[in-house]
Amino acid sequence: MQTRSKFFDDMSQLMTNAMGVAQGAKTEAETAMKGLVDRWMADRDFVTREEFDAVRAMAVKAREENAALEARLAVLEAKLAGEASKAAKKKAE
Repeated sequence: MQTRSKFFDDMSQLMTNAMGVAQGAKTEAETAMKGLVDRWMADRDFVTREEFDAVRAMAVKAREENAALEARLAVLEAKLAGEASKAAKKKAE
């Protein structure tokens, strides 16, 4: 028959309590550090990922619109040049 010693029961209880306290201290330290980093970054005026992605999407859209406008301009310039050369030929006749 095996009996549990009071000493081992007390040590087990002490270690369990110590682990609970250590876990609580870890959580509190992580929260404090996160708050410190958040305040430091807020003071530096860094942009958030969401803001960065929104501006990036706007830039991509602007580039696409610019390329479309350049293509339309090239077509119009070619058409205008063709009409100008026709007018010049007609005038020369």
